[in-house]
Amino acid sequence: MSDFKIPEPYIWDESFRVFYDNLDEEHKNLFKGIFNVAGDRGSQTNYDSLLKVVKHHFADEEGMMSKANYGGFAGHKAAHDDFVDKLSGLKTPLSDGDVNYAKEWLVNHIKGIDFKYKKQL
Repeated sequence: MSDFKIPEPYIWDESFRVFYDNLDEEHKNLFKGIFNVAGDRGSQTNYDSLLKVVKHHFADEEGMMSKANYGGFAGHKAAHDDFVDKLSGLKTPLSDGDVNYAKEWLVNHIKGIDFKYKKQL
């Protein structure tokens, strides 16, 4: 169960702002990637694109955290690694459970974990 409300339709809105323009833009792309996968669960192209934007975003965010000597870096990176491992193990067509997991993970991660780095990077 999600700790935070899952938006419907599944799109980024201002309630997800972390106030770093590059990260907010990347978060929008993560929402779009999950939205696209949810709309066509059998599309390998959509799935591959989602994995690509996830990995790109995590690398950028982790780079910013590392550069700023962010104290929560190790735990944050572990959460990213777990998500990538889970996503990488999926096969198309994705199940309802897979899609719901990704939707809930992203919402909870941004609002529950990413929000902790606001004004610290």
